[in-house]
Amino acid sequence: MRDMVEIGMGRTARRTYELDDIDIVPSRRTRSSKQVSLAWQLDAYRFEIPFLAHPTDALVSPSFAIELGKAGGLGVINGEGLWARHADVDARIQQLIAVGEKEGTEAAVALLQELHAAPMQPDLLAAAVAQVRAAGVTTAVRVSPQNARTLTPALVQAGIDLLVVHGTIISAEHVGDGEPLNLKTFIAELDVPVVAGGVSDHRTALHLMRTGAAGVIVGYGSMQGATTTGEVLGIGVPMATAIADAAAARRDYLDETGGRYVHVIADGETLSSGHIAKAIACGADAVMLGVPLAMAQETPGHGWYWPSAAAHPSVPRGAVLPYAIEEERVPLAQVLNGPSNDPFGSLNLVGGLRRSMAKTGYCDLKEFQKVGLNVRG
Repeated sequence: MRDMVEIGMGRTARRTYELDDIDIVPSRRTRSSKQVSLAWQLDAYRFEIPFLAHPTDALVSPSFAIELGKAGGLGVINGEGLWARHADVDARIQQLIAVGEKEGTEAAVALLQELHAAPMQPDLLAAAVAQVRAAGVTTAVRVSPQNARTLTPALVQAGIDLLVVHGTIISAEHVGDGEPLNLKTFIAELDVPVVAGGVSDHRTALHLMRTGAAGVIVGYGSMQGATTTGEVLGIGVPMATAIADAAAARRDYLDETGGRYVHVIADGETLSSGHIAKAIACGADAVMLGVPLAMAQETPGHGWYWPSAAAHPSVPRGAVLPYAIEEERVPLAQVLNGPSNDPFGSLNLVGGLRRSMAKTGYCDLKEFQKVGLNVRG
C-alpha cells in the first residue's frame, strides 16, 4: 500500500525516497568480485559496464564518446548542442568557462543560451557521428521531443546506432505548436532503437514502454546543484521511488506483452559508486552519469559541468559550475576503474559497483535488482 501522508486539511501526498534515504542489505552469501559481470544489452548492442554519459557538451565530445565506448559504456552526443552548431567547439567552451570564472553562473548561462541560438549545421553533426562510428563503438545521439521529427532523418542517414529522445519531462505524445509528436508512430517508422525519457512515475513509464522504446530514462539528471528543475518548475524526482516505480512498470509491460523487456536507465542523484549500486538495486538496468564524469581529463568541459537543460532559451534549468580544478582531473580509466584514493566513491565507479554486488552475493545486474533494501530512519 502506498505510504500517504496528510500535508494539510483535505490534501495528501505520497511519501517518496531519494537514493540517500535507502541502504542495501547484505545477504548470507558473499562472492569474489571477479565473479561479477556488469554487462547488459540494449536491443542489439552489448555494453560491458552499465554507464551512459548525460548528453551535455560539458562531457560528450566525439572523442569522449569514443573513449567511453572503448571502456564499455555509452557516450550520448547532444544533437542540438554545440557540436551541431559550431566548428570551434573547444574554443567556445573555453570562452564559456572564462565567463563563468569571471562573472559567475548567470553570465555563463546567458552565453550558453547565445551559443545555442546559432543555427544547427547538419554537416557538423554528421561529421561528429562519422568520427564515433569510425572508431567502431556504438553511436548514440540525443534529440528533444520538439525537434525529433526534424532532426532524426539526417541522423539515421549519418549512421547512428541508437536515438535518445530526451527532455526534462517527456510523455508518449508531445503536444507542441504544430502536429504533436506521437512517439509510438515515430518509433515504429524508425530502423534504429529508441531510448526515451525522462519520466518519474509508473504510469508515464508504462506509456513510454508501450510506444516501442527499447529503454526508458527515469529522472531529469539532478546533480549536486547543477540541475535546477526543482527551483524553476517546482518538480522533483525522488530517484529511489521513481526507479522502483519504473521497474514495476517494466514488470507490468513484460506481462502485458508476453516477454518484451524494456530497460530502465536512471538519470539523477548518482554521484558516487554507492549511489550507482543503489540505483540498480532499486531496479535500474543502467545509470546515466553527469557530474562524476566531469573529473575525467578527456571531457571537453575541463572540470566544469552543466546539464543539457541549462541552454533552454527562456527557462534554463541548470547551472554552469566547476566541479574539479584542472590539477584534480584524472584519466577516464581511473574514474571508471581506479585506483582510487577517494574514500567517498567518486573514483573507481566500476570497482565500487562490482564490490557492492560481490559483498551481497550477486553475480549479474538483473539478479542484483532483487537485493534487500532498508529505509533510513
